[in-house]
Amino acid sequence: MSAAQGKVWLVGAGPGDPGLLTLRGKECLEHADVVVYDSLANEALLEFAPDAERIYAGKSTDRHTLLQDEINQLMVNLARQGKRVVRLKGGDPFVFGRGGEEALALAEQGVAFEVVPGITAGIAAPAYAGIPVTHRGLATSFTFITGHDAQVFESSDEDVVDLMLRGTLVFFMGVHNLPRIAARLETLGLAPTTPAAVVQWGTAPRQRTVTGTLSTIAEIAASAGIRPPAVVLFGQVVTLHERLSWFESRPLFGKRVVVTRARTQASDLVRQLHELGADVFEFPTIAIEPPETPEPFDYVGSYNWVILTSVNGVDMLFDRLEELGQDARDLAGVKLCVIGSATAESVRKRFLKVDLMPEKYVAEDLMAALLEREGNLEGKRFLLPRADIARSFLPQELRKHGAEVKELVAYRTVAPRTSEDLANRLLVYRPDLVTFTSSSTARNFFDILGAERVERIKETAEFAAIGPIAGRTAEELGMPISIQPENHDIPNLVNAIVQAVTRSPRHEPPSD
Repeated sequence: MSAAQGKVWLVGAGPGDPGLLTLRGKECLEHADVVVYDSLANEALLEFAPDAERIYAGKSTDRHTLLQDEINQLMVNLARQGKRVVRLKGGDPFVFGRGGEEALALAEQGVAFEVVPGITAGIAAPAYAGIPVTHRGLATSFTFITGHDAQVFESSDEDVVDLMLRGTLVFFMGVHNLPRIAARLETLGLAPTTPAAVVQWGTAPRQRTVTGTLSTIAEIAASAGIRPPAVVLFGQVVTLHERLSWFESRPLFGKRVVVTRARTQASDLVRQLHELGADVFEFPTIAIEPPETPEPFDYVGSYNWVILTSVNGVDMLFDRLEELGQDARDLAGVKLCVIGSATAESVRKRFLKVDLMPEKYVAEDLMAALLEREGNLEGKRFLLPRADIARSFLPQELRKHGAEVKELVAYRTVAPRTSEDLANRLLVYRPDLVTFTSSSTARNFFDILGAERVERIKETAEFAAIGPIAGRTAEELGMPISIQPENHDIPNLVNAIVQAVTRSPRHEPPSD
């Protein structure tokens, strides 16, 4: 493909869970110049194309951002400009996604294209609801049907109809026509007692599943307020839902949690919360930046101890050592003290041994552990790389005991630019829980939102802090902490959240 020729990739985004994107789909996004995406494609996938132009072309039953012909022409025009265009479509492009129409339009205009299949909601949504579309002894076939056309099964071939009715029926876009669909199936001979299910927002944290029978499912879905997007299933496999419902039974399922860590630090916390079923809203209130002016320090091997209080401190220290032509070998005679299991793991990944880590991850316990280990600190040399706004307790106490301390600003924590749109989306989100992993995240959260919006957040949300310092800052700002682990790291924070949630009444995800 020459630079002047451009190309379009019709990429299936999967049904909602961003983890279900294929590796080929991710690769296409990473090389895209333009991404044209629809309403069912998870916007988190756009992070794989950070430098690409983004064009929203979403459609719903009553609202079209762009008409289909306009979308087709848009892709043609972009490709003729030499652009690499990814058309990101929910589910699979060729399963009720109008991908075939788009491919034909591109072919007719002589535009090069490639189809990247995606995981269709017709299989994924039932799977996340614990309903296999085929199961030995229950269903040996399945049929995908569009629910837009209520006149289903118009075939005069009774054998074909009978074959379909004996398998699993999966209707896309069938919620609005559900009463007519159910009536038609009963007319064709499907028993009124046939198990039925509707899965709304399949594979997403707000997934909901309702079950019934052919004769009752329409009324049950309407009473539950089920609306698109949803798939409707009929067949004996629905009876497996109660036993196989793994996704909706996770301990944090339906819980709306705000993560305020910097984006560069948030991934581990976000991943753990996601895996436990939480719906996570990333609202970064701090950003990590290098020091404005790198500070000089003596040869690292001349210190008795290096104290590392965060992963950022570890990273920045080794970046500085590399700049100075030094490396881990220069730490051969230096003892390493760390706060926190994540910091310890970051040190171990560099094939270094941690000499001291206090049981509780606060400076007071670190100081006590050092005194117990060393006894006398007189004349000992300490290098302390950490944040510019770190507490002064530790260096002051070390100096009181006769130690020589070099404080090194390894990184700065600053408040990021947060758009009004993101702040307002947070209010609409109505979180159940807001997490703070440092005093800075709590203070900046309050400053960014302001007192009035924080009061509105408090109408629905509890607050969790990783430790007593962050918790004290939050409470001073009027955000009472109800969840705080004894050991102050991410895994223990997540465990404390799970324990608190399991003690409280079951939370149901929002209906819309």
